[in-house]
Amino acid sequence: MLSALLIFVFGLSIAAPPSEAQGPGAEVTFTATSANVNDAGRGVKINVFRWSSEDDRNALVAAMNPPAQRGNAEGAGERGRGGAGRGAAGARGRGRGDAPAAPPNPMAGLITALERAPTIGYLWLNDSNIGYAIRYAYRTITPDRGERIILASNRRLGDTGTSWKPLAPATSTDYDFTVIELRLDSKGLGEGKASISTKVVVDPDAKMVALDNYPAAPAVLKNVKR
Repeated sequence: MLSALLIFVFGLSIAAPPSEAQGPGAEVTFTATSANVNDAGRGVKINVFRWSSEDDRNALVAAMNPPAQRGNAEGAGERGRGGAGRGAAGARGRGRGDAPAAPPNPMAGLITALERAPTIGYLWLNDSNIGYAIRYAYRTITPDRGERIILASNRRLGDTGTSWKPLAPATSTDYDFTVIELRLDSKGLGEGKASISTKVVVDPDAKMVALDNYPAAPAVLKNVKR
């Protein structure tokens, strides 16, 4: 009877839904090796002190989808009026020297959100004292009982003189921040990819910030182990 109960409880802990799997105080350490960068083969350690909540996830998504600026909305309103109204509005606009409002910049919103967020972990290069503060760490459980983990820092990997530059220059991005996506199997083993060589997007299905076209992106972290 006791054995059956233990098996039941253990099964529940593995299959817990993402909201329960987050665990606000669950500290986790990952080790890995850098790959497909100029500084390949270097040991990496990632410490996550606590996981981000669903509210944190939603806030980051909202930061990448800022509302339209007022100038754009007013312009749309003027265009929706009659022909005479458009002409008058256009003349007045040109007379004042007004320019169309710039479209919202999702990456600017993201970096602002990361700058304001508290530090909840660090990424360390094992053979040095160089560390990167982690401002966001969100984890979901996949159908095969693996993990999909999104980490974000307000700094770009390699901005301290280390050579975290993609081996293929054409794939390099110019973000001032870093988003890392780890995909692990049920044993806690896997790989990681990063925004230094892949675009950052909002995954519409998972409703969270993630990397674009993950399968096609080069891995920058290999031998990831929890």
